[in-house]
Amino acid sequence: MVTDNKKRAVIIKRIFYMISTLLAVSALVFVYLDSNTKALILAAVIVVWFFVFNLADFQFVQFGVENGKLILRYYPIVKFGRKEYSSIEFPAPLLKDYLMEKAMFGLVTDLTLLVKTRQGIAEYPSVSLAAVSKAEREQIKKILDGLLGR
Repeated sequence: MVTDNKKRAVIIKRIFYMISTLLAVSALVFVYLDSNTKALILAAVIVVWFFVFNLADFQFVQFGVENGKLILRYYPIVKFGRKEYSSIEFPAPLLKDYLMEKAMFGLVTDLTLLVKTRQGIAEYPSVSLAAVSKAEREQIKKILDGLLGR
């Protein structure tokens, strides 16, 4: 069973670019109208918009269990420069636990997977589930609980 947030990721990406374009065009209109103060304010709003969007860390996430392996693929929805495609893959029986932690005043959920190794328990880097719907998060949680026998 595979869960992904492709449709929602596309919508978030479109919204980001539409608002960015609207802000940039508005700033250019104010420059053309010789209203530099308003243009500078809009430029500051654009910078804050980019900063907040990157801070929220919206990511495309594909999660599932295939052929006895837990697979988690993810990459940023909007990344400036080269996209960083990442993947976590390991045999499902090695899963020891998982953490779904709230961040940014409870607006963003991060998933951390804990696995058994010869040296003890290892923790994979957290993956942001900010762009994943609540129903999809519940489905991921249900799959992980099933693997852990909860």
